[in-house]
Amino acid sequence: MTIRWYPGHMDKALEQMAETVRRIDVIIEVLDARLPSSSSNHLLEGIRRTKPCIKVLNKNDLADPAITKAWVRHFEAQAGVKALPLSARQLADAKKLIKLCQRLVPHRGKPGWPLRVMVFGIPNVGKSTLINTLAGRSLARVGDKPAITTCAQQIDLKNGIILSDTPGVLWPEMDDQVAAKRLAASGAIGSGAFDVVTVALFAAEYMMQRYPQTIRERYKLAELPDNPTTLLDAVGRRLGCLISGGTVDHNRAAEAFLRELRSGKLGRISFEEPCVSATQADEDASPPQLPSAGVPAVDEGEKLL
Repeated sequence: MTIRWYPGHMDKALEQMAETVRRIDVIIEVLDARLPSSSSNHLLEGIRRTKPCIKVLNKNDLADPAITKAWVRHFEAQAGVKALPLSARQLADAKKLIKLCQRLVPHRGKPGWPLRVMVFGIPNVGKSTLINTLAGRSLARVGDKPAITTCAQQIDLKNGIILSDTPGVLWPEMDDQVAAKRLAASGAIGSGAFDVVTVALFAAEYMMQRYPQTIRERYKLAELPDNPTTLLDAVGRRLGCLISGGTVDHNRAAEAFLRELRSGKLGRISFEEPCVSATQADEDASPPQLPSAGVPAVDEGEKLL
């Protein structure tokens, strides 16, 4: 099943952003720190032009710290770009972001000359949470499902800064299906747009390769299963995702596994590293923690049911 998710409001949102950016001083792109490349919308570059850009690596508390540091170096090597890892709920982190905006455009933020900032990002990366933290009050709707915000709004922070909150926007065609699976696993794509078992198997295989010890400890496994299908079955039994007769309900097991992945119960993980394309990282990675016995790859047509 090819993953594609592009609700109708996104086209209109892109048009509004292209118009609004003319009056903007700084662009903040909110990324998921666990998958900064896959969660970055390539359409932003056409909208941004030469405006200063801050890449906010949100959900930093859920990402692998060493890999996040590599992403910061990667982004800051780009012209006109700064990178800041943070957790959108932390006020101290939000204050760092405000100071960085002010440093980038020091002549703004004064009476009669407000600093205008646009917050941009794909669905469910934490834009609304960040805006509420910056404002010190609940202004933007927040939820654990993507596409909560569907229209733009202006927010005066009362400190010389005016924010333009924008809806989460993806791109019409997802040519890189590995990146699409990462987005689905992270919760950035609506659940009706993908097969939950397929995405859970994808995430399970990655976790077995990159973070095997975490998997063993979380699910109290004496040894790592031979393949993602067997792992998902073990997860289902451990979490009680059973139907009559004690058979694992694979849909429920897949949903439970993805919830644990998204919430951080599987530890601080990153799905990709800089300078490696999404597809290449999945196909060519040589993980340092790979068990000596190896982990068989999932056959393209392999299904649980």
